[in-house]
Amino acid sequence: MSLKKFAPAAFVLAALFAMPAAQAEKLSVAATPVPHAELLEFVKPALAKEGVELDIKVFTDYVQPNVQVSDGQLDVNFFQHKPYLDSFNAEHKTSLVSVGLVHVEPFGAYSSKIKSIDELKDGAQVALPNDPSNGARALLLLQNQGLIKLKDPDNILATARDIAENPKKLRFRELEAATLPRVLPDVDIALINTNYALEAGLNPVNDALFIEGQDSPYANIVVTTEARKDDAAVQKLVKALHTDEVRGFIQEKYKGSIVPAF
Repeated sequence: MSLKKFAPAAFVLAALFAMPAAQAEKLSVAATPVPHAELLEFVKPALAKEGVELDIKVFTDYVQPNVQVSDGQLDVNFFQHKPYLDSFNAEHKTSLVSVGLVHVEPFGAYSSKIKSIDELKDGAQVALPNDPSNGARALLLLQNQGLIKLKDPDNILATARDIAENPKKLRFRELEAATLPRVLPDVDIALINTNYALEAGLNPVNDALFIEGQDSPYANIVVTTEARKDDAAVQKLVKALHTDEVRGFIQEKYKGSIVPAF
C-alpha cells in the first residue's frame, strides 16, 4: 500500500497537535501595594489553574483605581471600603459596585511625639485623611476615645464642621491619606489607613495609640462595574479570595493588623 494514502491524515494529526491550548482569560486588577496587591499575588497561582491570568496594577492613590475601572481601562479594583465607594460614586457620578468583602484594616492613630493618648495636650494638631469617608472614619474613632463629640454620633460622612464638642481644642489638618505617615514628625497624632501604615513600617497592633475593633464596618471590597459584576473571571477572583488558605495567609502574615471579613 502506498504511503501517500496516509499523508492527509498525518497532516491533520500534526495540525491538531500544533494547536495551542486554550488561553487563560486576563483580568486586570488595580490595587494598593499593602495588603491588597500582596493578597492578589497570593491567589494568582490558584486563579491561573482556574483559567484566569491576573494582571495586577499597583496604585498609591485612592482615585485612579476607581476612575480606570469606571472608564473600562481596568476590570476590577481592590483597595477600598463601601463608605468610600459610596462617596466616590456620588461625587463622580459613577456606578461602581461591590462584588465581595475580603478583610478589615482596623484604622488607627499614630504619633512620633507621644506614647499614650493621655499625653495629648490641649491645642494638639491632628492629621486626618481628606477624603469624606475616611475623614469621617477618623472623627468617629476620635469620638470613641472621648476626644471629641459629633453632632450626629453615627454620621459616616462627618467633617470637622460637624464637631459639637472639642474640649482639648484640637486643631485638624486634612491631608491626602497616602501622605499621612510622612507628616507624623510635624503633627501630634495622625489617623492613618492601615495599608499606608503598613507600607511605612508601622505595625497597627503594636504602634497605634488606639485602633478600631474587629467589628469595624469598613471591610475592604472587590469592586467592578455593574456590567462586569457577574463575569465568570470576576466571580472566580472573589471565590479565590474567600478560601481557608487566604484566611490563614492573612492571619499568619499580618498578625491582627488586618482581619478576614469572610
